Amino acid sequence: MRLFGKLYARALIWAREPSALYYLSGLSFVEAFIFPVPPEVMLAPMMLGKRHKAFRYANISLLCSLLGALVGYALGHWAFQALRPLLGSLHLLAPIELGVTSLGTQMAEHRWGMFGVLILAALQPVVPMKFVTWACGIIGVPVLPFLACIALGRGKRVWLLALLIRLFGERAERVLHKYIEWIGWAVLVLLGLLLIWWLWPR
Repeated sequence: MRLFGKLYARALIWAREPSALYYLSGLSFVEAFIFPVPPEVMLAPMMLGKRHKAFRYANISLLCSLLGALVGYALGHWAFQALRPLLGSLHLLAPIELGVTSLGTQMAEHRWGMFGVLILAALQPVVPMKFVTWACGIIGVPVLPFLACIALGRGKRVWLLALLIRLFGERAERVLHKYIEWIGWAVLVLLGLLLIWWLWPR
């Protein structure tokens, strides 16, 4: 099934539209607390199209991700109980509760380890960042360390992508176009293994 090739082709079309920056901002914002599609789907094609603006796009995506992370934190802190039935119907309740349990244990026993988990979560392209933003709000992780960890993890992602595209531009585009299906499925498998490791009882 050719899934990622179609997504990549569609993202290339969106990236060339005049409103692309608004799409990127919105996607980066909502992905941090609810939406399952990572901003790199738009970010990479936009950077490839205008390599000289790669770091500008990275910084905009990072800022919007941080704002979205604050929304996820606030939802976890103030609205979690009210949203439990809705989250259950969307099959999101169990992963969020697992994240809450894991982060609660980290905060109680290994505060620095918990910050490492937050950075790792923000570094991963799909999950569990949105679950972690909710979980941090639920258990009351201090806001400033929370934002610092998310900024560090997500910043590494977008800045590394910008650097690679600035250095390898057209070559990176050819590689993505040729191997996007293999890359996409390999990343999903890797993320699945990381998620299993993260949630595995220790």
